[in-house]
Amino acid sequence: MQGKMKYMLGAAISIIVFTGCKQQQVAQQDTAYSVMEIRSTDKELLSSYSASIRGKSDIAIYPQISGYITRLCVEEGEVVRKGQTLFIIDQVPYQAALRTATANVNLCKANVGTAELTYKSKQELFKQNVISTFELQTAENALESAKAQLEQALAQEINARNNLSYTEVKSPSDGMVGTLPYKVGTLVSPSQPNPLTMVSDNSEMYVYFSMTEKQLLGLLREHDSVEKALKSMPAVQLQLTDNSIYAEKGRIETISGIIDQTTGSVTLRATFPNKGHMLYSGGSGNILIPQTKKNCIVIPKSATYEVQDKVYTFRNIDGVAKSTMVHVLPISEDNNYIVEAGLSVGDVIVAEGVGFIRDNTPIKVKQN
Repeated sequence: MQGKMKYMLGAAISIIVFTGCKQQQVAQQDTAYSVMEIRSTDKELLSSYSASIRGKSDIAIYPQISGYITRLCVEEGEVVRKGQTLFIIDQVPYQAALRTATANVNLCKANVGTAELTYKSKQELFKQNVISTFELQTAENALESAKAQLEQALAQEINARNNLSYTEVKSPSDGMVGTLPYKVGTLVSPSQPNPLTMVSDNSEMYVYFSMTEKQLLGLLREHDSVEKALKSMPAVQLQLTDNSIYAEKGRIETISGIIDQTTGSVTLRATFPNKGHMLYSGGSGNILIPQTKKNCIVIPKSATYEVQDKVYTFRNIDGVAKSTMVHVLPISEDNNYIVEAGLSVGDVIVAEGVGFIRDNTPIKVKQN
């Protein structure tokens, strides 16, 4: 009796499942789906690369002499010109050192004059056989010693004058002043670990980004050489951290000759104009490089579904939906895929509603 009950229960479940499947197929046949025929087209891609923004020159400003800061001549973020004074370091000891050096020079000049007179007098006496060769040589040596002391004093004067000039710390280039961590009264020296400030020349900005070795090789094969690749590269865009696109376009100017063994990538540099000072050194963003892909297959993402990170679409083959895996390349700022493998020109695929379709089920094509 129990065996008969189990048999009847199994038969009932089979009927229910079969009926459900039949109802699902009927529902799918009753629903009309839009389809599209695969054609080839040209499509522009925007390849995105993480980038860091630097000034044309970011110069760390260090003091060349020791002393207390007596004056700050600029403000943080101020635009400065080459040669403009940024800081003044206590000048009093260096002014005194210069006066001492100048006095030593004058003293040495007087000693040279005296030694020259003595040597000339000795020469006359030697001609008259009044003095010996030894005395004449001694006078000549005294003159040479006085001249050497003068040269030494002149060098010390130059050094003292330079040290005094170093009390005025000047900007080495046009640019924008960074932070000013050292205030008036701070003792600074050439051996300090941190700079007085940074001056960033941001009239133009250098934007650095990386390509993989594989991408670089593909680029070089396409253009035969680095020089030709750089000349043929299109203008690039810079996407800022707020996802906005920087108004000015840039150009890629350099490709590093060394591949980083740690990351397997090579560094490229693009240059962007920065007339409005919109870009700041130390910022970040994304470089967008346009690339036109010829004769490619483009399908909407709505015509695909994913299973375990693999992308599939349904081909319509004689009114039956056939699941087909495709290898795709996403297009930036677009709801489409570029299909690299899995579809051919002339194939017909379901364009929408693929989430309601099962593999190998009949479908009805929506009439336009």
